[in-house]
Amino acid sequence: MALALGALQSVLDPALPLLQRELGVSPAEGALVANTLLVTGAVVAPLAGKLGDRYGGKRVLVRLMAVVSAGGLVASLAPNLPVLLLGQVLQGVMVGALPLSFVLVRKHLSAGASQMAIGLVMALFTGGGMVGTLFAGPVAEGLSWKWMFALPTIAIVAATAVVARVMPHDQPVRADSRIDWPGAVSLSGTLLTLMIGLVQVTGCDLPPLAVGALAVAAAVLATGWVAVERRAASPMVDLRMLARPAMWTACVFTFLITTSSGMVLFLLPQLFALPSDGYGFGATTTDIGLFLLPGAVAGAVSDWVGGIATRRFRPRAVVVAGTAVTAATMIALAALHGAAWQLVLAKALTAFAAGVATTALLAGAATSVDAKDTGIATSLLVVTRVIGIALGVQIGGALLDAGADPTTGLPAESAFVTGFAVSGLVAALSLLVVRITRIRKGTQS
Repeated sequence: MALALGALQSVLDPALPLLQRELGVSPAEGALVANTLLVTGAVVAPLAGKLGDRYGGKRVLVRLMAVVSAGGLVASLAPNLPVLLLGQVLQGVMVGALPLSFVLVRKHLSAGASQMAIGLVMALFTGGGMVGTLFAGPVAEGLSWKWMFALPTIAIVAATAVVARVMPHDQPVRADSRIDWPGAVSLSGTLLTLMIGLVQVTGCDLPPLAVGALAVAAAVLATGWVAVERRAASPMVDLRMLARPAMWTACVFTFLITTSSGMVLFLLPQLFALPSDGYGFGATTTDIGLFLLPGAVAGAVSDWVGGIATRRFRPRAVVVAGTAVTAATMIALAALHGAAWQLVLAKALTAFAAGVATTALLAGAATSVDAKDTGIATSLLVVTRVIGIALGVQIGGALLDAGADPTTGLPAESAFVTGFAVSGLVAALSLLVVRITRIRKGTQS
């Protein structure tokens, strides 16, 4: 199941330019395809554990996998962008299914065996991501892009049937807290409004009044979500945790570095796919998958290296080093992007450096709070990470739309230069957060 989930999540990375051409949509609209999955994940991830406690982990996991399977089926049959977006919304439930599987492993196995099982699940999920990146191109070009979703979905359906038959049932835990449905609805509404607003602002010639109305709508929804979370007895995201300086710094830092990473994640495949008679490379979906594979490997290794580095050095030092490499790489890429190896190297460097930094952040935040608050702190960072990546992807699409050539409809080279430079500056901005935090701590002491 983890292998199929990883493949289903990663097939879009190399194939998004192909989907944009097939569906006749702009880069910003294409970014929505990836982001709808992330939005669902940001909402479902904090709720999955509570649902598992209340109704039983196996029961909830099987139902979540049924939703993911339905999403894969919808995506594989999608005739247009709105239907594909619906499929991605349903598939986003997989973000909550993965941590729920960890809980089930811990319930049914001993401590030592569960550690090995969780490691195996993560390895399979990461391996599935690499498989999806590598084989999305051959499947899309040899069969159809719809089979990119259909094949992993068939595997998920089969794995779900095995889980339903083989896995023992677990007893529900009597839960004293309620499920924060108002918080889930208001968060998803806020994120979708923000992303659709970016598409409309850059892709359409909207009057200033309409642009202002979209900004006001997003601000009102965001304010409403904060109000709901602050008043909820059991919020999906405990914003009171942000009152702690360590958590506030970690969340701001995570948001900035993942926003930068999200922009890179979107911009590089778009540049690879542009015609080679200009400044692009004319890469096929298969070629793009091969170009992105070193970055996927580097990202997988970064989690392991980040954990070792955090134990050996201070988390702050690891975070600063990773962020500095990310910022320098992206700023250099704004000037040096004429050869494919430069883009491949930049993707690998940023995936590794940003992965090490976010792993150190997660470890540092988990150890800065009481043991009973570890779950709240890590879930807050996970949601922040998902929102940051989604916003970065959407900003990257908006920049390409804004910099499109009126005659060809293709993004100008200056749009990519701007995107790479902005990504590097956003990453560098997070270093300023560390500096300000250090100054404040020195002043307080």
